[in-house]
Amino acid sequence: MAEVLVYVDHVDGAVRKPTLELLTLARRIGEPVAVHLGAGADAAAPVLAEYGAVKVLTADAPEFADYLVVPKVDALAAAYQAVSPAAVLVPSSAEGKEIAARLAVRIGSGIITDAVDLEAGDEGPVATQSVFAASYSTKSRVTKGTPVITVKPNSAAPEAAPAAGIVEQLAVSFGELSTGTKVVSRTPRESTGRPELTEAAIVVSGGRGVNGAENFPLIEALADSLGAAVGASRAAVDAGWYPHTNQVGQTGKAVSPQLYIAAGISGAIQHRAGMQTSKTIVAINKDAEAPIFELVDYGVVGDLFEVVPQLTDEVKSRKG
Repeated sequence: MAEVLVYVDHVDGAVRKPTLELLTLARRIGEPVAVHLGAGADAAAPVLAEYGAVKVLTADAPEFADYLVVPKVDALAAAYQAVSPAAVLVPSSAEGKEIAARLAVRIGSGIITDAVDLEAGDEGPVATQSVFAASYSTKSRVTKGTPVITVKPNSAAPEAAPAAGIVEQLAVSFGELSTGTKVVSRTPRESTGRPELTEAAIVVSGGRGVNGAENFPLIEALADSLGAAVGASRAAVDAGWYPHTNQVGQTGKAVSPQLYIAAGISGAIQHRAGMQTSKTIVAINKDAEAPIFELVDYGVVGDLFEVVPQLTDEVKSRKG
């Protein structure tokens, strides 16, 4: 069976959920070979093996941490040369898509971004994408070279499938451009204790209808009762009510949770582009004609200042 390269997204060896999803999808089209770059390979390898990696290619060098994405592209290109895979899978984060695009150019292959499903085809892997505000699903395949595919988080449920997970060192030669952009400082992001927005199974977002930063604790309280991440529309972010890092939409982050709750969000196309692939969508809005209701699975026409606290209390009651 052909091998499939899977780029490992991790924090010092703590493997992030999107990578486990990629390993699950990779098993549909071949044998997963994980590529772990940076520190922590010893901790990551058993986890990667548990979820199906037949091999784990590892490389550690200061360049991976000290410079931007080019050293990682160099390493992934080296893995490509060593394995000759049937496909390369990368998480659909901002960094992941840049790595994938640079790799596709480097190896002369086509690229598919933001896939939400993956299956084997007679002429290579077939990726499903959700397009035009979730109005259509398309199936695509790369017709030139080895497919490079980025996959949205929460596109598949991680499934354990223990494999050998043989660890091998990957020899990497860094090109002249790899040190072109240096990281000069880092500021740790303050932890809220909530899930990462793009990886969360549940997201609760607030929009213009929240009517001020002082009212966002209503959204946070509902999110915390559900163990959810907090999002915000562009209108709320532009007004300074919530950090830009939490913006969901075309110019923010794209999310695909199992449950998305939109409170006080009208549903402009810009916002819909960032959450349209959510599995179940619930909207709370006092305007019965709001565009968001065209997209939802469940809609509540009502004042969020009345509905959200009641919903929060009900969730807490059922959990308690």
